[in-house]
Amino acid sequence: MRKKKLVFLYFIASFIWIYGTNYLIELYIPTSFIEIVERSKEFFYVLVTGGAIYFFMSKTEELQASKKDEKRLATLINAMVDFVNFKDGEGRWIEANEYGLHVFQLEGVDYRGKKDSELAEYTDFYADALRYCEISDEETWKNGTVTYCEEILPVPDGTTKTFDTIKVPLYHEDGSRQGLVIIGRDITDRKNMARQLAESQQRYKSLFEFNPDIVYMLDLNSVITNLNPQFEVITGYRPEKLIGRNIVPFIPKNRKKEVLDIISTVQTDKKTCMIEIDLKHANGGFITLQFTSLPIVVDGQIAGIIGYGRDVTTLRQTEERLRRTEKLSVVGELSASVAHEIRNPLTSLKGFVQILQVEDEKHQFYYQIMLDELNRINHIVGELLLLAKPQHLKYTKADIQKILYDVISLLGTEASLYNVQIEFYFPEKEIWIECEPNQLKQLFINVIKNAIEANKSGGSIWITLDPLAKDRISITVKDNGCGISQERLTRIGEPFYSSKEKGTGLGLTVSFKIVESHNGSIQFDSEISEGTSVHIELPVQQSRSTVGVHSKHAV
Repeated sequence: MRKKKLVFLYFIASFIWIYGTNYLIELYIPTSFIEIVERSKEFFYVLVTGGAIYFFMSKTEELQASKKDEKRLATLINAMVDFVNFKDGEGRWIEANEYGLHVFQLEGVDYRGKKDSELAEYTDFYADALRYCEISDEETWKNGTVTYCEEILPVPDGTTKTFDTIKVPLYHEDGSRQGLVIIGRDITDRKNMARQLAESQQRYKSLFEFNPDIVYMLDLNSVITNLNPQFEVITGYRPEKLIGRNIVPFIPKNRKKEVLDIISTVQTDKKTCMIEIDLKHANGGFITLQFTSLPIVVDGQIAGIIGYGRDVTTLRQTEERLRRTEKLSVVGELSASVAHEIRNPLTSLKGFVQILQVEDEKHQFYYQIMLDELNRINHIVGELLLLAKPQHLKYTKADIQKILYDVISLLGTEASLYNVQIEFYFPEKEIWIECEPNQLKQLFINVIKNAIEANKSGGSIWITLDPLAKDRISITVKDNGCGISQERLTRIGEPFYSSKEKGTGLGLTVSFKIVESHNGSIQFDSEISEGTSVHIELPVQQSRSTVGVHSKHAV
């Protein structure tokens, strides 16, 4: 339409020029100059019309190029997933992409030339957000530089969107405001993922650091990569001393192959494996740890091993005590059923042997052996009855020094036979305790007699009595005999377990039972070829709730 108008104007101007100039030439130009003027007029017309045509053609091309650029820009910004907005120096919208219009519910609105506050009239939900945009834009102009910020935009469904926004102010050469370019990227999903990752890391950190069990990590070369703080609580060793070191040197020699096989199985078969190991604590004792190892799988590949170490020392000790208690229960039931039946014929046999011993002088040696063996059987039956029969003890006040003196005097002859010296260290002041004196005598006889027999080649026994705090006393019996192995120490007190050729294993079982019935404790410390120390602690006064009660089973 515009081209037709231009052509029409061109023809009108041409006719006016031709006829108008011819009329003026005839009217005012002399005849001799008419031809020259006409030629000049034609040349001038060509120049003017050519210039006009060139000018209009250039403007048309520029206009077409500008439209093409605008179209390309519109295509470009509409293809962007970000919010894009161009404003002039007064804050009026010049251009915005479709996503930006959608964000503010401005689809179909003639937004060009309007400010944010004016566009707020077209959307109730985002009215406040658009008004705030003017405030935010003004802060960017005051800063005078590119501004980055996070803006939170509400969504009609009740959620929010977070935009990472960049605002670029543009200025004229004189410093006045030219325009503002705003680009906002929706980072809601990224923020949510970052939050979920942070929460996941926090849960992992809590599970790792505050786990009541040991948590450990190994790489594929069995090198410790991480240990939680509970490792130090349970083992006494600082985690940083072990992290970065191979696990093999810390495994007991007799369990190394088994542990390495488990590590290989976890890595190869992706299986969960469990093992219990006795490890040395930092304080010198031993603890039992139950290790459960699992593979760390990343992108389908084994990246290492994670595991949990649970301290089951108390559990295993409790199980062992229950096992001993059950064994004592069996012993008690067995003893109760046979002890009396054994003693009746035993009394008859002993009487007949004594009669034969009086009448037959020729075989006195054999009769004496028979009587000794019958007495030993009788002693064993007595110990069985003590284990089998629950007793109501009558505690009385007794001088613990006198009880010990009586026992030492009783065993003095036996000690001399073994060439053993008994030395004792008692306080001068008498110590009276609530106890059953006969049972304590039996306890001390069993312990001191064992010490004498451990010094068969000669030696010494030291007996010490010391008062302790909290109304308790300590009795220590120490010898320098053959000692007890660690394996045997763990089984001391078990019925029928003895290292003596003719031992029944009931002596120490009875001793444990007596100590328990007195609410005391007994502990053995020993080294092979160095000797043994037995530490007994007893209360000076018995609790009113336990006086007169004898526990049926020893612990």
